[in-house]
Amino acid sequence: MPNTNNSMQLAKAITLPTAIALIISSMIGSGVYKKVAPMSDTLQSPMLVMICWLLGGLISLAGAISNAEVASLLAGTGGEYRYYRTIYGKFFAFLFGWANFAVIKTAAIASIAYVFTQSFHSLFPLPELLPQWADVNIYGWFYPFQNLSVKLFTVLVIVLLTFVNIRGVKLGGEISKLLIILVLVGISTIVIFGLSSGQADWSRLSQPATGYVSLGWGGLVSAMFTAMLAAFWAYEGWNTIGYIGGEIQNPNRNLPIVLFWGVLTVIVVYFLANLTYLVLLPVDQLIEIKRSTNSIAAVEAIKSFWGAGGGYFISILILVTTLASTHTTILLAARTYFAMAGEGVFFKQAAVIHPKYQTPSKALIYQCIWTCMLVFSGSFDQLTDMLIFASFIFYGATTFGVFILRRTMPDAHRPYRVWGYPVVPIVFIVFCIILVGNTLINQPREALMGLGLIATGLPFYYTWRSRDVND
Repeated sequence: MPNTNNSMQLAKAITLPTAIALIISSMIGSGVYKKVAPMSDTLQSPMLVMICWLLGGLISLAGAISNAEVASLLAGTGGEYRYYRTIYGKFFAFLFGWANFAVIKTAAIASIAYVFTQSFHSLFPLPELLPQWADVNIYGWFYPFQNLSVKLFTVLVIVLLTFVNIRGVKLGGEISKLLIILVLVGISTIVIFGLSSGQADWSRLSQPATGYVSLGWGGLVSAMFTAMLAAFWAYEGWNTIGYIGGEIQNPNRNLPIVLFWGVLTVIVVYFLANLTYLVLLPVDQLIEIKRSTNSIAAVEAIKSFWGAGGGYFISILILVTTLASTHTTILLAARTYFAMAGEGVFFKQAAVIHPKYQTPSKALIYQCIWTCMLVFSGSFDQLTDMLIFASFIFYGATTFGVFILRRTMPDAHRPYRVWGYPVVPIVFIVFCIILVGNTLINQPREALMGLGLIATGLPFYYTWRSRDVND
């Protein structure tokens, strides 16, 4: 085991309201402003789009309330890594943590921070740097010099937010709480003024796209499933609150409360926001927005009743939202690598706690370095697409853990038991299996490359395990 010579523990500085703010902030990113357009293009029907948002939210809620039983029983720093260590053993737990480090969380941070910088660039143009090198690439995959000024600014944002989170979890939590309040106020303003404006036309909900052809049952299910993938990207992040279970006050009681109310709040926000877009803009216009590379659905919707000033308002709101999401994901994700290092299956220094701020400072720095490298790859959207199915492997594994723990730890005190057991967790597990299977069948290249990226951690695992045995 690594010897950090550090008897300190991470401070239990996160209150219930702050934890709820963190889970909401980790979920609400750019998806609430953009995903309605590709979903409209896939389904061609506003009503079906709304059904997909609702179904995606309810399935996410089913996963959250199922996983809450495991979280309340095994609460501690590291989230799923800690759960899997108990349920499935160290190897499976390592695969989860490495997947997060290699792509899932680091690429998510890079992607959301990049959207922040793009929005900043649209308001305050950044100078163009080295345009003559823009086409330099590695195997046609990595383009490190494309949009170089945007990438450099993105790196600056990630470094600054990492520094803020090193300074203390309480400070980081308070910043997240402030930012998410601004986001919720901004989205509420759009919903209230948008739905009450003269531009709102409720009949648009029942008007399909021009040339819409009714799909058969099989085609409809396939289209709904594809559209829900976009919704799931927007709902992604509800599990990350478990990463700081060791820093939440009274985690066994509070984690289920945080998961339920956090996810439910986001469902309501997404439903109302997308309802607003769909009554403000005809579905044909949303389809055109999807096919345009320079338009965002929310921006066009707000401009329809507030003009250019509305476009400026929503651009500022996107800035605040993506900043909040980036900040919160940086705060939460590093706790997994800290927990791994403490058990000898990650870089040893990542187990060090800052002597003054009582934060996993070295884990945050490792995360920062790799995330910045992904920014320069320019391929983080492709990477997250490849590994979105991996997230559902782990979501399903956590929920299956409910059944395992009830057999292996039947007498353990459970502050919370999943509602609707066993139906709710079974439904969620079945959905995870369908999603993973669908990806393997319809996108085998992306799925296999994603699994390959996870497999890159195997040499590290056996090296660290060998070192652990020798020590």
